[in-house]
Amino acid sequence: MELGLYTFVEMPHGANAEQRMRELMAEVELADQVGLDVFGVGEHHRPDYIVSTPAVVLAAASQRTKRIRLTSAVTVLSSDDPVRVFQEFATLDLLSGGRAEIMAGRGSFIESYPLFGYDLQDYDALFSEKLDLLLRLRESVHVTWSGRHRAPLSGQAVYPRPVQDPLPVWIAVGGTPQSAARAGSLGLPMALAIIGGMPERFKPFVDLYRESGRRAGHDPSGLQLGINSHGYIADDSQRAADEFYEPMAEVMNRIGAERGWPPLSRAQYDSSRHLRQHLFVGSPQQIVDKILFQHEIFKHDRFLLQSTGVIPHAQMMRSIELFGTEVAPAVRVAVQKAA
Repeated sequence: MELGLYTFVEMPHGANAEQRMRELMAEVELADQVGLDVFGVGEHHRPDYIVSTPAVVLAAASQRTKRIRLTSAVTVLSSDDPVRVFQEFATLDLLSGGRAEIMAGRGSFIESYPLFGYDLQDYDALFSEKLDLLLRLRESVHVTWSGRHRAPLSGQAVYPRPVQDPLPVWIAVGGTPQSAARAGSLGLPMALAIIGGMPERFKPFVDLYRESGRRAGHDPSGLQLGINSHGYIADDSQRAADEFYEPMAEVMNRIGAERGWPPLSRAQYDSSRHLRQHLFVGSPQQIVDKILFQHEIFKHDRFLLQSTGVIPHAQMMRSIELFGTEVAPAVRVAVQKAA
């Protein structure tokens, strides 16, 4: 199983953006040094997040790392140009020696749509059409294509070409059956976000993904599944719970106020840390146990832990260290033995 991290790189009001970016580079570098497999960076277009161009940030990270895979988390493909997305990540792939990935999604935030002149009424149509073009671009240098939401291509060549052939494209899914079915039908890896409730309730989405892939004629062994969840690791359970609650509650309550969610209480938060709930917050052994518990349910190939909220840099570095040196080795051994 591949194990890694992703972050939206929260930016507190009035903070030093340059310093926050330096901290991010140090976090990616440490994740690589302690043996984690994947590091992802999200795309946002609002003041509380610092990264709007994941490929640029990951390109910088590629020069400070040696082996860790570098992915967007996610690329909001619906409001972007697939040609530019392909070119950016092909360039990242060349810079990193074949470690780039695109995690494509429609986005859970909508700021990029009006920013780049798109209509939210075309939310799903935009993604479907642009995903089709992106997949065509990675198949061939010369592409002939037409659609409703972008100017057609009539055999133009698209460069540069990546090291990896094909350049990996994951589909990010938040629990919509149609999205799971689409990923399976296309034979693409699926990254399933579990950020609320019991993990068992997401099993039907995984089954739908795999069944859709089988019906489309794809080799089941090639249908990769990733699970993405919020979490934080500290030396002991109580420390992890106490250090992560305020950063997470601040984010969830701020976003929740925009979307009509009730505030996150400490009791709800603590309940969500239980083995059969969604939060991966605890000691290294608790995180190992929870990853393995979910692996029994999903048999997934990748697990990514999302840091959420403004966590002090020193604490985040310790969390990454524990993930790489204690959690990851134990999970890998257990999964290998169970295979």
